[in-house]
Amino acid sequence: MTLLTPGIRTRLLANGRSEAETDHLPVIKLFNPCGAATWLATELDGDNDTLFGLADPGFGFPELGYFSLSEISSISLPFGLTIERDLYFCPRFSLAVYAQAAHSAGGIVEADALLRAAALSLGLNPDPEIPPIGG
Repeated sequence: MTLLTPGIRTRLLANGRSEAETDHLPVIKLFNPCGAATWLATELDGDNDTLFGLADPGFGFPELGYFSLSEISSISLPFGLTIERDLYFCPRFSLAVYAQAAHSAGGIVEADALLRAAALSLGLNPDPEIPPIGG
C-alpha cells in the first residue's frame, strides 16, 4: 500500500511549510495491523521523509514529535504485512486534542467522548463543524 498519496503528501507539505504556529488537523493515520503502534501526522518536511505528529508505539506513552516515513515504511511484520494507512480515518479535532486524549487514555483514541472531553480540557469547541478531508 502506498502510505502517502499525492494529495496527502501535498497537504502534509503545505502544513510543514506553514510559517504560523498552527494546531493542524491530522492528515493521515498510520497503524500496525499486528499490534498497537499508531501514528497521526500533520506535517511533512521538505526532505519528504520527516513527519511531525503524534506517535504511539503501543507502550502507553504516546508523544508529539518527529518520525521517519522511510523507517515506518521499512517495518516488516509477520505474514508479509507492513504498516498500513487507515483509509477511513476522518479527523474532526486538531492534533492537540488527539494528544490530550491519548495522554489521558494511554494511547491514540478516536472515541468521540474522549476527544470531546480533551477538547473541553483545552478550552476548545468539543463539537467542531470540521468537514472531513478526502485522501
